[in-house]
Amino acid sequence: MTEVAPPPGYVRVAAGRCSAVVLAFHADDARRLLAEGTLYGAAARDLAARTLMGRGLVYAIALPVSGTRAVVRHNRHGGLLAPLTRDWFLPPTRAPRELAIALRLRDLGVPTPEILMYGTSPAPFPFRRADVVTREVQGARDLSDYLTRDTLEPSRRAAWAATCALVGMMNRAGVRHHDLNVKNVLIADASIGLTAHLLDVDRVTFGVAGSDEVASANAERLLRSARKWRDERGARFDEREVGALGELTAAGQARGRS
Repeated sequence: MTEVAPPPGYVRVAAGRCSAVVLAFHADDARRLLAEGTLYGAAARDLAARTLMGRGLVYAIALPVSGTRAVVRHNRHGGLLAPLTRDWFLPPTRAPRELAIALRLRDLGVPTPEILMYGTSPAPFPFRRADVVTREVQGARDLSDYLTRDTLEPSRRAAWAATCALVGMMNRAGVRHHDLNVKNVLIADASIGLTAHLLDVDRVTFGVAGSDEVASANAERLLRSARKWRDERGARFDEREVGALGELTAAGQARGRS
């Protein structure tokens, strides 16, 4: 099995044919979870787990030793081939890359939930399955939740302001998210007001810091998603709330015509 060396601060633990790369502080949590099989399987059996929806069910649990609140998800392929590729990945799976990207984002000051551990388990040869465990951002909701008809306008505007601030941080750091959509922006209520966190970071690439190309690509992708939610699901937002993103999109289109 192909393995990637754990980054600094992380260790590898194993149980049978399952293994995990985990923050050293949470090694005992990983051992306890793996003793029940896979990380995701143990979370699914937790009677106190709270279910969330992502690409499949996601579980919010308290880790069994430390009590740390965490979110456990099972990696699955998306797209047209998903019924065929399902949850099978060639070793070492995409989880090590996701961890490396998450650590780089945090170094760059781009908020994203901390990855506490990831685990891999057997699938039909030569594939592996992968689970990822992140620290739960308490009380957070994704951006799509702020675009419903039940959301008051001031709350929606605050969510867009936090989102625009996140995209600004990404652009200044040269971070491009190739699937930036209203489900991949997590909004949390902090002491300084609403803050936004980036999700599904395995779709991130790194370009030139401050690049106009990166900025316009991020803005176009997010606005396309928001407008699709408005047209197909009745989401509400005012184009004036996303003026800064619209300006980046317009600038990118102007460059394309020049």
